[in-house]
Amino acid sequence: MTRTKLVAASLAALCALGLGYYVVQKQAAADPEKRYKTQALAKGNVIQTVSANGTLNPVTLVSVGTQVSGTVKKLHVDFNDQVKQGQVLAELDDAIYSAQVRQSDAGMASAQASVQLARANEARLKSLFQQEYVSRQELDQALQAREAAEAQLKLARAQNDRDRANLGYSVIRSPVSGVVVDRQIDVGQTVAASFQTPTLFKIAQDLTQMQIYTTFAEADIGAIRVDQPVRFNVDAFPNRSFGGKVKQIRLNPTTQQNVVTYNVVVAVENPEQILLPGMTAYVNIVVAQRKEVLLVPNTALRFKPAEAAKTAADKPAGGNDTARPAGMAGQPGAGGRERRREAGSGTVHLIEGGTLRPVKIGIGITDSRFTEVVSGELAEGAKVVVGENLPAADNAAASSSSFRLRPF
Repeated sequence: MTRTKLVAASLAALCALGLGYYVVQKQAAADPEKRYKTQALAKGNVIQTVSANGTLNPVTLVSVGTQVSGTVKKLHVDFNDQVKQGQVLAELDDAIYSAQVRQSDAGMASAQASVQLARANEARLKSLFQQEYVSRQELDQALQAREAAEAQLKLARAQNDRDRANLGYSVIRSPVSGVVVDRQIDVGQTVAASFQTPTLFKIAQDLTQMQIYTTFAEADIGAIRVDQPVRFNVDAFPNRSFGGKVKQIRLNPTTQQNVVTYNVVVAVENPEQILLPGMTAYVNIVVAQRKEVLLVPNTALRFKPAEAAKTAADKPAGGNDTARPAGMAGQPGAGGRERRREAGSGTVHLIEGGTLRPVKIGIGITDSRFTEVVSGELAEGAKVVVGENLPAADNAAASSSSFRLRPF
C-alpha cells in the first residue's frame, strides 16, 4: 500500500468516527429517555442528624497536688490503681518539717513557762498591794506582763499548729475515691510549691460515668435540646455504636474565623469501662425524623440541565432571569437573604413530551441522601432526572481524541 492510500484510509476512518459521534450525539439529544438518568420517587423514613467530634472524659477528674515543697520519698500508688478517700498516695521528705515542729514545741513550752511566772508575780503583787507594800503602778506592770506572756503563748501555739500542718502536708492523700489515671512524679524527684501547686496525680472519681465534650456550629445548635438521645462511635470499637444523651448546652460561645460554636456536654454510661478517657468520639444527634413520607434523591435537587447552565453563562450581567429560582448561583443579586428565603424549596426535572420540565417542590428534612417532599405536584412513582447518561458519545469522543497517525 502506497503512502497516499494509507493517508486516505486514515482520513476516512477519522471521518467515520466523527460522523458516528455526531449521529450518537444527535440521537441522544433527540431522545431524553436515553440521555438522562431517572429515578422513581418512593416513600420511606428519613432521619436528620447533626454531627461533631468530641473527647471522652470522666465526669469528675481531680488533680492532686501538694502545698509544700520537698523530695519524693515514697510512692504508694501507680497508674490504674483503685484508691479510697484519705488513702496515702505519696510521702515527701519530712526532715525539715519535723525539725520545725520540734522547734515550735520548744517555743510553746517556753511561752507556757513565761505565763506561769507572770501569773505568780501578779498574784504576789496583788497581795503586797493590799498590804500597801507596793504601788499601783507595779501591780499594773505585773498585769501587763501576764497578758503579754499569754499572748506569746497563743502565738507559739499558732506557729506550732502551722508547722504540724506542713508536716501533715508532706503526706499526700487522696481527696476522693477513684482510679489513678495519671502519675507525674517519681521517687527522688523534687517538687516545688513556691508559686503554684504542682500536679502530682490525676484521679478519675468514677469511670462508669463519662462525658463527651464536643462543639456544634450555631446553625445546628438551635435543633439540639437537653436529654436528646445521642449515638456515637470510637475508633477502638469501629463496629459498635454507643448511646448517651445531651446533658448540657453551655451558653459560652466560641468564635474562630467568624465561625460561632457552642460547647455541648453528652452524658455517657460506661458500665463495662471499655470507654477510656481521651478517646475521640464521633457524635450524631437525631434532631428530626419522619416516617412514610415521599422522598426525593438529593442528586435530583442538585441536577441542572446543561442547556440551562449555558443560558445562564451567556446571559449579560444585570439581566432579568425570571425562569431561574432565587438563590441559584450566578444570578445577580442572589445573596444570603435569597438563599434563606428559598431554603424550604427546590427544583427537580421531569421528562415530558421529549423535553425536560422543571417542577418546584417544597422540601423538609434531609439525611444527605434523600430529602422529604412536603408540597408540590410530585407523586409516588414519578421519575425525576438525577443526571446525564451518555456513555456511547463519551466513548466515541474518547476514541477520536486518542487516534493518531503513526509515521511510516
